[in-house]
Amino acid sequence: MAINPRQRNLRVNLRLAKVGWRALSSTAHPVLVHMVAMRRCNLACTYCNEYDRHSPPVPTEALLARVDKLAELGTSLVSLSGGEPLLHPELDAVIARIDARGMLPELLTNAYLLTAARIEQLNRVGLARMQISIDNVQPDDASKKSLKVLDQKLRLLAEHAAFGININSVLGGGVAQPEDALVVARRARELGFSTTVGIIHDGSGALRPLSERERAIYHEARRIAGPLLAPFTRFKRNLAAGRPNTWRCRAGARYLYICEHGLVHYCSQQRGYPGTPLAQYGPADLEREFNAAKACAPLCTIGCVHTVGVFDNWRRPQRGLGFGGRGVSLAPPPADSQADPLATPGAARIGGG
Repeated sequence: MAINPRQRNLRVNLRLAKVGWRALSSTAHPVLVHMVAMRRCNLACTYCNEYDRHSPPVPTEALLARVDKLAELGTSLVSLSGGEPLLHPELDAVIARIDARGMLPELLTNAYLLTAARIEQLNRVGLARMQISIDNVQPDDASKKSLKVLDQKLRLLAEHAAFGININSVLGGGVAQPEDALVVARRARELGFSTTVGIIHDGSGALRPLSERERAIYHEARRIAGPLLAPFTRFKRNLAAGRPNTWRCRAGARYLYICEHGLVHYCSQQRGYPGTPLAQYGPADLEREFNAAKACAPLCTIGCVHTVGVFDNWRRPQRGLGFGGRGVSLAPPPADSQADPLATPGAARIGGG
């Protein structure tokens, strides 16, 4: 049965509006958590430092326990990532648990494994939103996440998905054909999806300035995207021009990155800090990191962290110190922290960077 895109978008936007209202009303809970369900990926994009080719799925019981802990912390939205999370054989159980615990389940995927039946199953287990990054129109040596390959998947989503869909294109970092971002954005809008454009970061999540040609393309892509997401993407104007942003990064508090080993990190590019087991993370940790300035913030391009920062940038200045008494640290964290009872057996810490 064909899905009405207006009804689909209205439904997810109302749910996201509730998330936003709650974020404005209280600072005591995480707004968005990225949780790695599967580090292994079926692709090997050259710019990506968030996958491997060998890791097994994170044990389902560990993921379910982490979901319950995130619900205990009051989390609003849990985004399952990887690697490629659709490789996890029991992903549906994790999505259903997120939904049952009153949080919004989101999925970050390259879409290669989607079929009509798989999309219908994701509808049934309560997926709220999906995000797909498309890097180019034609596949190349850097990325196979191309519109040529994925357009059939996008058409299946337009026909079958009851959840919201955002298509993200990319600029910077030596993308061979930056105009591809406009083709991707227009196709997303044709199919009734929201669309964003990301600026590729370096290995620490920091800015690689855009060329004049890329900046012009970026501004046109924003025009195509429309005004709905504009308040959450204003930070990219400065980044596109190679300028820093003045903002208050709330990573470790409003945004958490949970690696496959069950440890809490500032983000995917600052793994290692705070490096605390999720099972031990509590209100005091959230408050500490909410008030801690992060030295990497001015040139940060990590869109999800900026997005949740919008809800709190107007609040009091950050005067506290982060984990270990620093604003943010890039050396390996202490090695004597206790093991996480929610962690994968044999887990090791991930160093910063």
